[in-house]
Amino acid sequence: MKRNATAVWNGSGKEGNGTLSTQSTVLNNAQYSYKTRFEDGVGTNPEELMAAAHAGCFSMKLAFVLAGAGFTAEEIHTDCAITLDNGAITKSELTLKAKIPGITPEQFQECAADAKANCPVSKAYNCEITLDASLV
Repeated sequence: MKRNATAVWNGSGKEGNGTLSTQSTVLNNAQYSYKTRFEDGVGTNPEELMAAAHAGCFSMKLAFVLAGAGFTAEEIHTDCAITLDNGAITKSELTLKAKIPGITPEQFQECAADAKANCPVSKAYNCEITLDASLV
């Protein structure tokens, strides 16, 4: 499987702006700029997209890990925060709240750790990855 996206940038780094589009067209000329990345501008930025990718991939991987252990989640809610520090992505912080009937806290933590270690996005990121997982 291969997916693609396109970025178009116009102008200088600070005064310029760009658009991002994805193959699925979920993003279709979505705007991004210095202000959306480093201030409070309207639009998206690479770190926000990385956070969405990690939260989504981890959640789906956890659903598969749970199924392999004989569980089905009612809900997997994952937040992700990406840290950009001195020009480098240094951390991805996953916060998980899940409703999973019949699972013990120990089984849950084991499944969550497996998903964190083995989701494709976790494997792709070259930064510290943390996980705060709780059952609700």
